[in-house]
Amino acid sequence: MSGETPPLLTGRFFMMCGFTFTVFLSLFQLIPTAPFRIMDLGGSTGMAGLFLGVLTYASALSAPVTGALADRIGKRRMLLITSLAIACFSAAYAASRSYWVPLVLVFFHGLFWSGLLSASSAYMTEVIPETRRAEGIGYWGMSTMLATAVAPAVGLWMYRHGWAWLCAGTALLNLVMAAIAWHLPPDTAVAARLSRDRLLGGSLVEWRVVAVTMALFLCSFGYGGITSFVAVMSDQHGITPRSIFFTAFALTVLVTRVFSGRLADRVGHRRFLLPCLGLVTVGLAATALADTRLQLVVAAAVFGLGFGNQYPAFVSHVLKFVDPSRRGAAFGGVLAAFDTGIGTGSIATGWMAQHLGFRAAFGVGALLSAFSIPYFLWAEKRFLVRGVRVPAPPRGGRPVRHGISARAPAPDPRLSQEAPAWASPGPQSHAAPRTPLESPWTGGRSAVSTRSEKAHSCQSRGTLS
Repeated sequence: MSGETPPLLTGRFFMMCGFTFTVFLSLFQLIPTAPFRIMDLGGSTGMAGLFLGVLTYASALSAPVTGALADRIGKRRMLLITSLAIACFSAAYAASRSYWVPLVLVFFHGLFWSGLLSASSAYMTEVIPETRRAEGIGYWGMSTMLATAVAPAVGLWMYRHGWAWLCAGTALLNLVMAAIAWHLPPDTAVAARLSRDRLLGGSLVEWRVVAVTMALFLCSFGYGGITSFVAVMSDQHGITPRSIFFTAFALTVLVTRVFSGRLADRVGHRRFLLPCLGLVTVGLAATALADTRLQLVVAAAVFGLGFGNQYPAFVSHVLKFVDPSRRGAAFGGVLAAFDTGIGTGSIATGWMAQHLGFRAAFGVGALLSAFSIPYFLWAEKRFLVRGVRVPAPPRGGRPVRHGISARAPAPDPRLSQEAPAWASPGPQSHAAPRTPLESPWTGGRSAVSTRSEKAHSCQSRGTLS
């Protein structure tokens, strides 16, 4: 029945959750241990810090292109290729005998990593019903948080038994990822057909999304600084345990994700997103001013409430304006802005903390994030709303569908609520927007014609059919 809620927790949903959990379980064993390996091979502390920096920037700079490639060759195929490639990088890390080798390899690792993240996110949007998108993305994100919570401890334990054993374990996990990708059903409504025209034709990068997601850059700048240095700041203030911020942040996100996505789907993604962006600023400012354990826990909870819930709402809103066949490119743009913000924030916060102190450094992050709301409101109108053509009515007629008059066009309803049925794909098919006259994505005439349109065309020629 049309009133029934479409199912969310399907077999394919749980397969993708398992895939994502394995992805981050593998990477976050490597991230905290690779610096130790580089220093063991004779590299400096600065060289060790380059491992994560190079990975982040390589992923960010390549994500708009690798995400678009996933649209063209197929998201399932991209997941399989990238999983196997990263398994090979794990084996190469194990064989490295110079600290320069991991630093060179991690750049190419970042290229494949961006393709994997963009493809998995785009594939997941086909699995999640459109009317429950924020809820589904929120639940799916829990698999990432669970993996990142346990992976560093596992990685450090493995490293005590030898670098080769650690790399062998991550390679095995990547092969498990490839096996899961192999058993995933093919891309459904927007399955790619590998052809010369599809691979080489058209624009790769979804520039509209890249422009809008700079709002996430403004927020993730502060997040990059916090993840790198909040424990050091806690040490300076005598706050124990040093991980108290991360514990409070993670618990806040895990608890609120249970219901926040459902709330965003109900009240509207844009309406839910704006307060989240504001809470990020408040949380960063509170972190900069925190001197005691209680103040730091409250700051972490406020920051987690905003930052931990903005992503599902942001993505769900932006995807209303993106052609379903371009979702990989869209997620690539989101990943580019997010990773660039984290990498830049980490580096800049370290420099500012050294010269100005942590309070000033985190204060700059709060100041930048304060611009995220006005920038988003401007960029949304400039790049999203104006970038989508709404179907025009037949000449000489006054359409009454949805109560819209030809003399007074109504404002775009996507600014406050869900996209109307005629401008967005339905939950059962993502192949094309459901409009009988014109596609809002391409501006071209469709092959479907209504009877009234035929009659109008005949009248204009002075004939009757």
